[in-house]
Amino acid sequence: MKDIVTAVVDAIHMAGFVEIEVSAKHVHLTEQDVEVLFGRGASLEPVRPLSQPGQFLSGQRVKLIGPKGTMERVAVLGPARSATQVELSKSDCVALGVKAPKRESGDLAGSGSVTIEGPCGTLEVKEGVIIAHNHIHVTEADSRRLKLKDKERVSVEVYSERPVIFNDVIIRVSKNFSCRMHIDFDEANAAGVQGFTLGRIVRKVEAEGIGRSIL
Repeated sequence: MKDIVTAVVDAIHMAGFVEIEVSAKHVHLTEQDVEVLFGRGASLEPVRPLSQPGQFLSGQRVKLIGPKGTMERVAVLGPARSATQVELSKSDCVALGVKAPKRESGDLAGSGSVTIEGPCGTLEVKEGVIIAHNHIHVTEADSRRLKLKDKERVSVEVYSERPVIFNDVIIRVSKNFSCRMHIDFDEANAAGVQGFTLGRIVRKVEAEGIGRSIL
């Protein structure tokens, strides 16, 4: 059975299809900031693994405080990172009164600010709030099969009740990844994405703005 499932998944990927996952607002924390928010000696407590190997939803929750509003019980993902990062949708930013740029994960210079409150302390995050640029995690094997390169930009057609094409989607390649496309809730609502949804890489985005099919 495992061999059959693997064969089906490989065939789906070879056809240029990718499963689309919706990423809700969440926080990544450094080990030091985990202790500030949850107490000395605290560490993130895994509750459920995520689709990307080694990543997990923790049992801890935090409160986000912005100039115009607050958000309770915001998820914290693990493991701890080298920099604290808050990922929001545009709608989240409007509700909080936060200004955040659209960025790739880890690109935090000059990004937005917010206050994070935990049961044991508060953090004033001067920069670290972003609207995550939609992207596709691609394994090294699939990148070779589909002739895709890390940081390349592609377009993805969404197969849903409200089909759309997302342009300028970033390819991220690593041997540690599992093939998934990640979008936020604003994008998911616009495209009618819910439950199991597939997208198909339909063309690469060329520098001069002219696309071409990869299939």
